[in-house]
Amino acid sequence: MIVFDMDGVLVGVRSSWDFIHNYFHVNNDENFQRYERGEIDYKEFMRSDILLWGDASKEQIEYILNGIELHVGAKETIEQLRSAGYKTAIISSGISLLADRVMKQLGIDYSFSNVLLFDENDKLTGEGVQLVTLFNKDEVLKQVSEAEGVSPDECIAVGDSRNDIPMFKIAGYSIAFNPKDEEVKEEADVTVYDEDLRLILPYLIKE
Repeated sequence: MIVFDMDGVLVGVRSSWDFIHNYFHVNNDENFQRYERGEIDYKEFMRSDILLWGDASKEQIEYILNGIELHVGAKETIEQLRSAGYKTAIISSGISLLADRVMKQLGIDYSFSNVLLFDENDKLTGEGVQLVTLFNKDEVLKQVSEAEGVSPDECIAVGDSRNDIPMFKIAGYSIAFNPKDEEVKEEADVTVYDEDLRLILPYLIKE
């Protein structure tokens, strides 16, 4: 099984949350600093971010996220991995509206991400469902590997940020794709610097 981070790996933007913040011309720096200082937990961090968007509709959020395109080579990469017999999964602290679309577009088997909640009029409630925090991707990897009947050390993890390090540590093999942080490169078995995701394939499929 191969598990992918989404933002910066399967899609070209570094953060689906920031993509929406930028659309609404809002800034979440204060929220993030409060989370990093331990003043709020991840659920409250999500909530404080979602509240920045007011009562935007589901249709509007989907419209914004539709501006995010797949990374170069993502479709061909997943197709070749599936042909080689790999199961695939997304483990992302990004937004499920995007992750579920990417899963369907690419034919990925599993997707774990965070859910925005809407009311009966399809307006944001200001609440969300936390499935993947910034630093619990190892726990999610354990869940998906167990569901597939494999151990984490039989899995391959592909990510780009320090948030991916927990799953790098328990996966059998890890690839840093255009890593944001030096520590990600240090934790990965291999690092790929390129915009074309297909360049990870030689490390995964042997001729």
